[in-house]
Amino acid sequence: MRLLTYIRRHLGTAVLAVIATVAANTAALYIPYFSGRAIDAIGEIGNVDFEAVLRLCAMMLICIFANSILAYVTQLLLIRMSSRITAEMRREVFDHLLELPVYFFDSHPVGDIISRISYDIDTINASLSSDLVTIATSVITVIGSFIMMLRISGRLSLIFVVTTPLIFFITRHRARVVRPLFSKRSAKLGELNGFVEEMLSGQKTIKAYGNEETIISRFDEKNLEAVDTYYEADYQGSIVGPTVMFINNLSLALIAGFGGALYLLQQISIGSISAFILYSKRFSGPISGAAEVLAEIQSAFSAARRVFALLDEPAEKKDDDDAVVLDHVSGNVEFENVRFSYVPDKEIIHGLNLKAEEGKMIAIVGPTGAGKTTIINMLMRFYDPDSGVIRIDGHDILHCTRDSLRKQFSMVLQDTWLFQGTIRENVAYGSDHATAEDVERVCRAVEIHDFIVSLKDGYDTVLSDDGVNISKGQKQLLTIARAMLNESKMLILDEATSNVDSSTEQKIQKAMMELCRGKTTFVIAHRLSTIKEADMILVLQHGTVIERGTHEELLNQKGFYASLFNAQWQS
Repeated sequence: MRLLTYIRRHLGTAVLAVIATVAANTAALYIPYFSGRAIDAIGEIGNVDFEAVLRLCAMMLICIFANSILAYVTQLLLIRMSSRITAEMRREVFDHLLELPVYFFDSHPVGDIISRISYDIDTINASLSSDLVTIATSVITVIGSFIMMLRISGRLSLIFVVTTPLIFFITRHRARVVRPLFSKRSAKLGELNGFVEEMLSGQKTIKAYGNEETIISRFDEKNLEAVDTYYEADYQGSIVGPTVMFINNLSLALIAGFGGALYLLQQISIGSISAFILYSKRFSGPISGAAEVLAEIQSAFSAARRVFALLDEPAEKKDDDDAVVLDHVSGNVEFENVRFSYVPDKEIIHGLNLKAEEGKMIAIVGPTGAGKTTIINMLMRFYDPDSGVIRIDGHDILHCTRDSLRKQFSMVLQDTWLFQGTIRENVAYGSDHATAEDVERVCRAVEIHDFIVSLKDGYDTVLSDDGVNISKGQKQLLTIARAMLNESKMLILDEATSNVDSSTEQKIQKAMMELCRGKTTFVIAHRLSTIKEADMILVLQHGTVIERGTHEELLNQKGFYASLFNAQWQS
């Protein structure tokens, strides 16, 4: 029913396709009729009505050509409609993905999502473009053929009163068996795609550890699982076709036997028997075809369920009607008794209190899992706190629009992201009014200008997928330049120098301090040497701030921070 809503959007094309299908099958239904009459017109040798035979043969040829042309038009219309529906569906899925909250992507493999937007929608497209034609043709042909058979001989038609319900019973039973198997098949393929995507993204690590054999073994297991589900689904689905074909062939044998008996009793002509057999084959043929296409339909339905399940995922909560639009903020940030948990009853942040004044740099340090990135996630409203208040310039961020809130920040993450485009486009991303001079200025500031101009096309050099044709350090420098170009009043640096060597790190520290001037900056860092100039350092452990102060103050306290710093210094 949900697929039909997409078809309704192209009602004109669908109606034309239905008309062409009806016309094509009507023309096809007259071919056996004219054939039977032509046989009767031949009669006995020496008593042939050549004029009638030629006329009827000509009518048959006209019907054959009309059927072929109209069938071609039908297929063309349906391919056009299905391709547009596929494009619309992909657009809806992609748009919806951008509206989903961050936690959805934290809990779903990328490969499975890609499988839904590519393989599953392709499966639906194939069903819309071919299976619908088969089903529509089958319905028209079956009904039309049965009516014509009733006109020729009601008694012979009684054979199908027995065999047809049997076919429908078998088809319906197999559909119930096959449906969950195809759902399982789609799920296993999604798992396999997710595994492949994960392994390809980590191929360097796999090679570095010489772990290829283990990965191949795990792939073989998942591949075998996928193959087994494919085999089981296809095997169970393929049983229908031969079974239905057996019943249809049995029907033909019965027609030949009873038809011959009626002919001997002079109650039916040879031409009528011939026409009846042709109609019976047209009657049973589509049923066999529909049975064979059942597996493809079930596969399409399983794919549709996965696509619609993705579309039904709740989007990020809408802003309140009275939500404030943040604009021209100063950058005063306050956390008041903030608590947060990813999983109920497993609190990550315990009563966090923090004040960051305009233009100050706040560094957050602590061991892995202490909750550093969680603070940033709440600040950006990727996740909302369980309790407590986060304010920017006195505004509770829960009562601010997400879009305006996020535009007040620039971010540089540990995991760099560059898209396929020129260096200039990547640096200017998010800064609509940045000029070529602005791009060059920030690139000079982060000490990457000389490298860029050494390239053949300079700033117009096209970066390949995720910038794999430059080093990790250079990628990080470009993302830092991108953040510096943004005119926002608040800056987030989440392990921003993790992929930069010590020499490069020292070069960009001075530039970063200069470019961060006037911006409220939140820095997450493991290298404590990079945050000596921070106005306040928060030391986080198990979701609780255990120390706070400047670098010198914390060293003088000789606490946890001092032990961390001294350990790194000795290293």
